[in-house]
Amino acid sequence: MFKNLYSSLVEHKEKLSLVGLGYVGMPIAVAFAKKINVVGFDLNAAKIDLYKNGIDPTREVGDEAIKASTVEFTADEAKLREAKFHIVAVPTPVNDDHTPDLSPVEGASEILGRNLTKGSVVVFESTVYPGVTEDVCVPILERESGLKCGEDFKIGYSPERINPGDKVHRLETIKKIVSGMDAETLDVVAKVYELVVEAGVHRAESIKVAEAAKVIENSQRDINIAFMNELSIIFNKMGIDTQSVLKAAGTKWNFLNFYPGLVGGHCIGVDPYYLTYKAEMLGYHSQIILSGRRINDDMGKYVAENVVKNLIAADKAVRNARVAILGFTFKENCPDTRNSKIIDIVNELREYGIEPIIADSTADAAEAKKLYGIEFVDMNTMKNMDAVVLAVAHTEFKALTMADIDAMFGEGKKVLVDVKGLLNRKEYEAAGYSYWRL
Repeated sequence: MFKNLYSSLVEHKEKLSLVGLGYVGMPIAVAFAKKINVVGFDLNAAKIDLYKNGIDPTREVGDEAIKASTVEFTADEAKLREAKFHIVAVPTPVNDDHTPDLSPVEGASEILGRNLTKGSVVVFESTVYPGVTEDVCVPILERESGLKCGEDFKIGYSPERINPGDKVHRLETIKKIVSGMDAETLDVVAKVYELVVEAGVHRAESIKVAEAAKVIENSQRDINIAFMNELSIIFNKMGIDTQSVLKAAGTKWNFLNFYPGLVGGHCIGVDPYYLTYKAEMLGYHSQIILSGRRINDDMGKYVAENVVKNLIAADKAVRNARVAILGFTFKENCPDTRNSKIIDIVNELREYGIEPIIADSTADAAEAKKLYGIEFVDMNTMKNMDAVVLAVAHTEFKALTMADIDAMFGEGKKVLVDVKGLLNRKEYEAAGYSYWRL
């Protein structure tokens, strides 16, 4: 029943479904649709309408690719019954207390369970702690479908590695970790993903191994960035430029290439908490991982404090100071504002009586309004500023000249906070700027 599923897919006798069509799910659906028949399902009917009209709100593949795609976009869960191979790619956020919020993956399992048919394979891509696929998702699938896992349907896990906004490291070019509940399932899952992943697949020995591999990838990156952020705090107190230190240290062959910065988004700032949560359940309290998280979570506040310090040093009145922030997304060249750490800068500045003015033409303005109550302005309208915070490394901000930045300021000392270190520090200092960066 299962061993012929791959051939049935490539011969267009069966369909693949993608549950969740966000920044991760939609590119996967579009990629598979070039090879096999695909049903793309999302609860968000407005998003489905955009896709049907050839509009890519994620900007991951572009409008033309959406228009050309054969994906059957739908908000009707009954359409899932037409598919035999299902991929679940929904977000796995954390609650305010940093505990895992499994409600999206549980909800997706319920929907899929209601529409699951015999002979199906279900593959989860959502980042979870080891054990969630088998211990949380399978019981839901069984309860809702009335089917038995291992007999009527099989499960696998293949963590997403798509890097939103990155046009180089894409689904096709990143080696894919795949896993299955048994050898037969693993073989089917591997072959299906090999249809679209040019870089090939790595067959993990178990579902739990694959889950663990994903959750440590971003934990490792988080810890390394936290180290850089801590160095930045230390060197700032010493009056040493961190970027210059890293440039010098980076001349050694085995020095790791990490830089300080704000760590947000739905992966790096979230995944470590899934690992530490599971560790706590087993009686182990994380030492390194949670320390790194605390440092990174506080960096927005730290940046805002340095904006204020530099305003004071420049003899600027802090209360009601005109502060511009360029960029609001969690990373460059991506419209996603979820879990953006820029809001931490905004909130901290508000504590000092400053209402910052924010520009970001790349960001999803409707999302920012809904999530944070933030309204953007046109960058060209930013005039008479006391301070400018270059917060996100969007391509449009990288292209700014000194003349462009000069035009944003009013009278007096120009306070420039270059969070990402995009500009030439020495040039701006020579031009009389009060320049600060992580």
